[in-house]
Amino acid sequence: MDEAVKKGEMSVSAPTDETAVIQLTGRWKRSAGLPGAGEALGILESRPLLRKVSFNTAGITEWDSSLLTFFLRIRHSLEIKGVVAEADGLPDGARRLLRMAAAVPERPGARAEAEPAGVRQESFLSRVGGGAISLSGAVEEAVAFIGEAALGFFALVRGRGAFRPADVYSFVQGAGVQALPIVSVIGMLVGSIFAFMGAIQLRTFGAQIYVADLVGIAMVRVMGAVMTGVIMAGRTGAAYAAQLGAMQVNEEIDALRTFGISPVEFLVAPRVIALTLMMPFLCVYADFMGILGGLIVGAGMLDLSAASYIAETRSTLDLTNLWIGLFHSFVFGIIISLTGCLRGMQCGRSASAVGDAATSAVVTAIVWMVIATAAITYLCDLMGI
Repeated sequence: MDEAVKKGEMSVSAPTDETAVIQLTGRWKRSAGLPGAGEALGILESRPLLRKVSFNTAGITEWDSSLLTFFLRIRHSLEIKGVVAEADGLPDGARRLLRMAAAVPERPGARAEAEPAGVRQESFLSRVGGGAISLSGAVEEAVAFIGEAALGFFALVRGRGAFRPADVYSFVQGAGVQALPIVSVIGMLVGSIFAFMGAIQLRTFGAQIYVADLVGIAMVRVMGAVMTGVIMAGRTGAAYAAQLGAMQVNEEIDALRTFGISPVEFLVAPRVIALTLMMPFLCVYADFMGILGGLIVGAGMLDLSAASYIAETRSTLDLTNLWIGLFHSFVFGIIISLTGCLRGMQCGRSASAVGDAATSAVVTAIVWMVIATAAITYLCDLMGI
């Protein structure tokens, strides 16, 4: 077999000033290294009197969609100049495909959607309107998800929950015991930092003992819950989003719906229950580690005895501060678990979408935790606690 048969080739002839023939030979497949449509257009545009172009494909041995692409590009460019490109010389199969494509009308806006992002210039109002529509759709989807999760919880209370208790135990272990090492490290470091920053100022006034008050109240009332929430958002919330996102990519969630099983009850409910139950325990543990970190700094830098530091901490803390911190952690557990599951259920059908879902879950959870902290702090101030 010679080179012309192995590789697609093109030549242009002009029987008259008003007609031209494009002759194609060889294998017209993408893998064969084909000539571009621009080469043929360059020859044709040099003929100002040209009115009709035909194709001769008798020498083509094999072809694929690249032949149709070549023809359509030439026809589109020539139509702008008023030149007719005839498809009669194309193979029978290619002509049938062209007729089938022409039988389906083009969807309005399809060409605009196919343009690269940098080509189309949208107006400011168009961008604002599109953003508002996207936001309203996201809010509607989130509210629907929360409502479905609430219905799943009520079904659980009535003893009709569609999930396995073993799943809850597994998620409790993942969100509880396995999270203790990182909570220990972060809790102790945060308590040490609070003690160190307070010691710099309080030592000036000879009030080093009040470092225990600062660390104890800050950790137990807010910071223990906040730091635990941030850790669990990056650790467990992202894991929930990635797990459900992978199930979405593999169409496992669609399979559950096909079998009549609610994905929210079967997949979301065990995760929400596990993390909501474990967050208060992790918060108390983080409070203890933070106070321990403050004790280390107080004994090492301020020459305070462990007994006096512990006594001052006990005299400062009360159950009100503890309950406020536990309420923070309970709310954070709901936010983190629901956000992670929501982003996982919203995940697209590609591998990159799984990573995007995990990132979005962490960012959204932290934002809503900050908003919840501000709201709870304001309510506590109104109630005088």
